[in-house]
Amino acid sequence: MRDYAWLHDFALQRFGSKAALEAWLPKPRDRAELLALSDDRYLSTLTLRIFRAGLKHSLVDAKWPAFEQVFFGFDPEKVVLMSAEHLERMMQDARLIRHLGKLKSVPRNAQMVLNVAHEHGSFGAFIANWPEEDISGLWRYLRQHGNQLGGLSAPRFLRMVGKDTFVLTDDVCAALVAQGVVDKAPTSQRDIAAAQAAFNLWREQSGRPLCQLSVMLAHTVNH
Repeated sequence: MRDYAWLHDFALQRFGSKAALEAWLPKPRDRAELLALSDDRYLSTLTLRIFRAGLKHSLVDAKWPAFEQVFFGFDPEKVVLMSAEHLERMMQDARLIRHLGKLKSVPRNAQMVLNVAHEHGSFGAFIANWPEEDISGLWRYLRQHGNQLGGLSAPRFLRMVGKDTFVLTDDVCAALVAQGVVDKAPTSQRDIAAAQAAFNLWREQSGRPLCQLSVMLAHTVNH
């Protein structure tokens, strides 16, 4: 496994200058910003990620104002009360993406948000306080306690709200294999832990957030 200095030099060669590299890299929200996000915004973004999965993002985004309306601004206290019959009636609403499984995920995830908020004060506090050095543990929590959050949906949701995370895209997985961190795309808990450990080391060496390291690593793969 190569160290961060190699990754930095590779990225500089790719972008030509430090200024160009820094302008291109994503920037996570800080703890205060994550705390300031209301629980309805977390539920909205979580639902947006679920509906984007497998669909053209611009199609989903164009319909999102209607989703905000029919789901009461994603107020979890209201959404959690929506019945199965109510959700089935939404299948007749042409303004929406009529996928019953995904529609049913919304009140289920509203219940998760409420449960977490009851324990931690707010869903934002739970997200903000989760340690980045175990970010894959947060993926696992969301997958186990939420609905329709398998695959890359949990880390992509975290990236969307600004929580620092790496994402195991095809290119990141290929780069981790090339670096000898894992011998195949990490799906087992052992291999995901190995990927987490590698990112933690690069983070310690560089002081950079995981999201920047993830994007930099992805660009080391030749296409």
